[in-house]
Amino acid sequence: QGGREANQVSDDYRYQDGNYDAPNDGYYRGGDEPAQEEDAQSDVTEGHDEDDEVYEGEYQGIPHPDDIKEKQKRAPAMADEYRDRADLMAERMEDEEQLAHQYENIIEECGHGRFQWTLFFVLGLALMADGVEVFVVGFVLPSAEKDMCLSSSNKGMLGLIVYLGMMVGAVLLGGLADKLGRKQCLIISLAINAAFAFLSSFVQGYGFFLFCRLISGLGIGGTLPIVFAYFSEFLSREKRGEHLSWLCMFWMIGGIYASAMAWSIIPHYGWGFSMGTKYHFHSWRVFVLVCSLPCIASLVALKFMPESPRFLLEIGKHDEAWMILKQVHDTNMRAKGEPERVFTVSYIKTPKQVDEFIEIQSSTGTWYQRWLVRITTTLKQVWDNVLYCLTAQYRMNTLMLAVVWFTMALSYYGLIVWFPDMIRYLQDEAYDSRVKIFDEEEVSHFTFNFTLENQIHRNGEYRNDKFIGMKFKEVKFEDSLFEDCYFEDVTSSETFFENCTIISTVFYNTDLYEHKFINCRLINSTFMKEKEGCHIDFEEDNDFLIYLVSFLGSLSVLPGNIISALLMDKIGRIKMIGGSMLISAVCCFFLFFGNSESAMIGWQCLFCGASIAAWNALDVITVELYPTDKRATAFGILNGLCKFGAILGNSIFSSFVGITKVVPILLASSALVGGGLLALRLPETREQVLM
Repeated sequence: QGGREANQVSDDYRYQDGNYDAPNDGYYRGGDEPAQEEDAQSDVTEGHDEDDEVYEGEYQGIPHPDDIKEKQKRAPAMADEYRDRADLMAERMEDEEQLAHQYENIIEECGHGRFQWTLFFVLGLALMADGVEVFVVGFVLPSAEKDMCLSSSNKGMLGLIVYLGMMVGAVLLGGLADKLGRKQCLIISLAINAAFAFLSSFVQGYGFFLFCRLISGLGIGGTLPIVFAYFSEFLSREKRGEHLSWLCMFWMIGGIYASAMAWSIIPHYGWGFSMGTKYHFHSWRVFVLVCSLPCIASLVALKFMPESPRFLLEIGKHDEAWMILKQVHDTNMRAKGEPERVFTVSYIKTPKQVDEFIEIQSSTGTWYQRWLVRITTTLKQVWDNVLYCLTAQYRMNTLMLAVVWFTMALSYYGLIVWFPDMIRYLQDEAYDSRVKIFDEEEVSHFTFNFTLENQIHRNGEYRNDKFIGMKFKEVKFEDSLFEDCYFEDVTSSETFFENCTIISTVFYNTDLYEHKFINCRLINSTFMKEKEGCHIDFEEDNDFLIYLVSFLGSLSVLPGNIISALLMDKIGRIKMIGGSMLISAVCCFFLFFGNSESAMIGWQCLFCGASIAAWNALDVITVELYPTDKRATAFGILNGLCKFGAILGNSIFSSFVGITKVVPILLASSALVGGGLLALRLPETREQVLM
């Protein structure tokens, strides 16, 4: 009889498809459980322990027998604060693995549609701002060097300071993105860049301009690691490689935008205004201002985008992450014409939280002491993340990726600076070959009021001559005599007087300064009201060609971008990196045959088009090799190393211009071959879920 009663009770609690149907006879069935409704569901809590997050007021249902056994096993377990940290980390890693597979299924359920494409264009503007930043200084240097009286060392420092800022910004802001959030840190990064880029267009002094470009570079340096980490966390495994590669196209668009704006704005020197004699706002400053627009546009649009739900789950914010994923699902379903589709996910696994957070009461200490503790704690956590990337689990991948990033940056950034410098050198050689030489000419009582260009005058005599309202460009006077001459309102560029004798001559409102007279004898000569400051006296004839070279170099990566996007998920990341770098190395050898401007431009376009696939695949594999809470940090470290390689490449390659082509070509090709072969030893990640 007792057995029959037990079977009756068991039949009353029928478990069907995750639901328990309790008998509605009003009898107390034992335990402390309250009476439950007939249609209660417990599948949302199936398999979760007492520590799992539960919605307030959510009905938990009658526990499954397996759950009761699990609780009994865990009953004697110690509280988290008494457990070993290694045990907590092991449990967290197990949770993260479960979350990775569940999150992949959720993203597939959300689909790929309007939401991802909206985020694609918003983050694309941020990536476009990064591309613009690389080109800005190179385009403004020819004008800025005369506007701010820059020496060769000052020009070199201005060209490198942006990369230095980007290097620091990538490591710092990339690390913070894993602690403060993708969206928040990207907003900080873009705001810093926009503010100081805007400010740099107005400052007059070289020191302030240098400082503004440094901080501007620091801000934009954080965008690359954050953008790829952010976007990848909204993509499913099947879409990730392709769409991250499409996103890389915005870097190309940034280069095209900068080249087009420089081409259309900088040559119009009159586009600006002056306030007195000290403040000048010339066309190149207008160009700097216009180049900050993509950054500002991305900053505004980003305010309407949500935080990465994968990051929120990583820090235990289940409800916020669930709401964002539901928003992604509903947005895509409405766009597909299926608004009735319901988001079926009710619970998402969140990893166990083991970080030690310090919360300071408002009554404790002063405000700056509280902020100091928060900042130092956050920076310590960032530093711990940096060290984690070098632990045994990730050390080999990190070191191999570091070598590949560095060799790629050394050769690529070195060559894209070397190409324009070589083209200028070839132009200068052609220009010098057309020089006109005048020997022993005698000119008296003549008025020069026109431009003298690319001339050498030797052993000449000039008596009672007037040089009024004229320009000297690339003119040299050697062993000549000037007697009773008058120079007024004269401007000069690369003009010198060597071993000349100048007698009873007046210089009024000219820029013929003392350093332009080399070993000259000045007898009873007077310098009155010399021109002050630096002046842009001539438009550079090769400006058009330099803008065209940069424009074509940026445009040439379009085929490589398309090919890499279409093949990234088919042939894999590793083959893409290795193949692209080896093909780029072969292109370098053809540079030995580049003895003309057109040949150099052609080989530059071929090299850029071949190498872009390696850049895209590097971005993708770096995102996929690291877990969510270390992803932006690792990307920031590697991208910072990339910028260090860019600094070395710029310095080394530019020093050989006009000396030899052998060293730059061999250095670039050997670096690409070594990096490409090493890349083939990296693990393939195209079938891997985001951890």
